[in-house]
Amino acid sequence: MARIFCVANQKGGVGKTTTAINLAWAMATSGQKTLVVDLDPQCNATSGLGLKPAERHPLLVDAPLRESILSTAIDNLHLMPGCRSFQDVDRLAKTSTNQVSLLRRHLEVGLGLYDAVFIDCPPSLGELTQAALACSTEVLMPIQCEYYAMEGLTQMIHVIRDVMQQSPGRLTFGGILLTMVDPRFELTHEVDSEVRDFFGDIVFDTVIPRDIAISEAPSHGLSVLAYAPRSHGTRAYIELCMEVLDRD
Repeated sequence: MARIFCVANQKGGVGKTTTAINLAWAMATSGQKTLVVDLDPQCNATSGLGLKPAERHPLLVDAPLRESILSTAIDNLHLMPGCRSFQDVDRLAKTSTNQVSLLRRHLEVGLGLYDAVFIDCPPSLGELTQAALACSTEVLMPIQCEYYAMEGLTQMIHVIRDVMQQSPGRLTFGGILLTMVDPRFELTHEVDSEVRDFFGDIVFDTVIPRDIAISEAPSHGLSVLAYAPRSHGTRAYIELCMEVLDRD
């Protein structure tokens, strides 16, 4: 059975899409058949992998998902592209209860061929993110290592627990990931300590450093692992991949 990771945080700019792309790339490199599902209307996961958004979102067209899945620059890594169509974005954002159920079944049917699936969600706790949570097995939350890191997390965890109660035994806390870590700043150590004290073993040992290579890689349509294989960012995502595999 595939491990389906919902990469989610209601805040933007925390490294959510960056983590989805780079961790998926690392998993694929390790031999895992991996899929990235772009549910964010900004389509950053799509462009970050060097591909173009779809004219219609694959989850809203009357066709098997496999027909919409694209190959990327490396073997074992595929993409279900996002879509910037105002009509489709509006339909996804205003998903009704019945549509959520259909969306969940549509996703579940199309994801069975993979070892690992990463669903890149929009920065919100709306119906679309909740639908992604409902069809996932693990939720992975990137948190920027800054003053407001804990802001909104309580609400996020309440939503996750609600989904867990609706589907007992399916969704688990895959982990909390500290991103944009700069050890030169005292604030970084304070946030790191506070998050680990509060959440305990849920927090990954691996942290993602501030690294210009991580920021530059998407403009080349590549993961940092391919763009700058000797960078600190590459090493961090490889270590994160090993930690994720160890938690299986």
